[in-house]
Amino acid sequence: MMIHTTTLECNTKGNADMLDLTDQVQAIVDDLEMHEGTATIFTPSSTSGLTTIEFESGALEDLRRALERIAPTDAEYLHNLRWGDGNGHSHLRAAMMGPSLSIPVHHGTLMLGTWQQILFVDFDNRPRHRKLIVQIVGDRV
Repeated sequence: MMIHTTTLECNTKGNADMLDLTDQVQAIVDDLEMHEGTATIFTPSSTSGLTTIEFESGALEDLRRALERIAPTDAEYLHNLRWGDGNGHSHLRAAMMGPSLSIPVHHGTLMLGTWQQILFVDFDNRPRHRKLIVQIVGDRV
């Protein structure tokens, strides 16, 4: 069994900027010649999250709107009152979405559905440089 850990880096615009990481994670699996195992992606951030979705503009905007209803940007947050950084909504959204995602790998392919992509969302209220951790565990060809 092999364990490989690496990072993906990206620059985001903040404010629910959404990035499709599917091809980048599959490229790591390909480079490692991984046959069977699991790919885990983790964001070491309290204002960003990971999930899967159909990466198309309508679904992405629907997700943004749902998150705005659940944790509105302009609501009063105790975090903002304490720290004055205005990103209380970002912490709540990230906590609800979660910081990691695990995907089975079978015959060298991420076992995602036809319309399912890996989605990284940066909820912070400003642009950020993010480093995500990708860990692949399994067996090679």
